[in-house]
Amino acid sequence: MAKLSSKQFQRLLAVGLLVAAILIVSLVVILPVVNKGLELHEAKKNLVFSLQQYERILARKDAVIQSMNAIKEQYQERGLLNRQGTSALASAEVQEFIKKAIVDAGGQLSSTQVLPVSTKNNFSRITVSVRMTGNSEILRAVLYKIETSIPLIIINQIDIRPMRGVRSRTTRQIEQSNNLNINFQAVSFMRKQP
Repeated sequence: MAKLSSKQFQRLLAVGLLVAAILIVSLVVILPVVNKGLELHEAKKNLVFSLQQYERILARKDAVIQSMNAIKEQYQERGLLNRQGTSALASAEVQEFIKKAIVDAGGQLSSTQVLPVSTKNNFSRITVSVRMTGNSEILRAVLYKIETSIPLIIINQIDIRPMRGVRSRTTRQIEQSNNLNINFQAVSFMRKQP
């Protein structure tokens, strides 16, 4: 192997230092810039994808609004909400409907009581507490009539207890009764009054 002269050695050393300096500069400056560029490119792709999704959603906006309006119209046509002017009139209407349902089914209405009106999300909740007596067939008929009513009335917190039998005067035995004591809440809704 030939020996290098001191000038050749210095040149080789200078070239080596230049290559090392270029590598260090590329590692310190160029590599972070390239990595940042790749990160920004990935972020741009994600933003473009999100933008395309939003554009698709916005393109369907009119169809969704039309569907919502159609649902609102159907909802209004069905008359599920009580349309009385005040909550007092609405609760009176609910009480009268329940009374008629119980009497028509052959039951006996013990009492009705209007509970305080509660309002949530622009709807007023009209609640009537009901006490009645009747057998299971009467109860079935009353519940069916209430649950299928228009405006909508929902049964809430129902409590059913058998009535105590009556003692026979001749046999002194308690005769069983098919009648039930029934307590429930009937709930109707109306739009909040301004």
